[in-house]
Amino acid sequence: MASIQASKVNEALERAEHGERVVIEREGREVAAVIPIEDLRLFEELEDEIDLREALRVLADESDETIPWEEAEKRLDARRG
Repeated sequence: MASIQASKVNEALERAEHGERVVIEREGREVAAVIPIEDLRLFEELEDEIDLREALRVLADESDETIPWEEAEKRLDARRG
C-alpha cells in the first residue's frame, strides 16, 4: 500500500482510480486511506454479512432473555470495535 503526504490528495485519487490503496499521512502520521470504490463496496458487503450472521445467531438463541433495542445496539457496536 502506498503512502503520501496530505498535500497530494489528487495523486491519491488518481492512484485509487487505478486500483491502488493509498494511505494519507499528515506530519508523519497515518490519518486516512483512499481506496478504490470496488474495495469500499466489498468492505460494506462484508460488514452487512457479519451483521446478518450476528442477527441470525441472536434470533436462533433459544433463551428467553430479551433486551431493549438500545442494549442490543451497544452489543453490536462493541463487537465491531
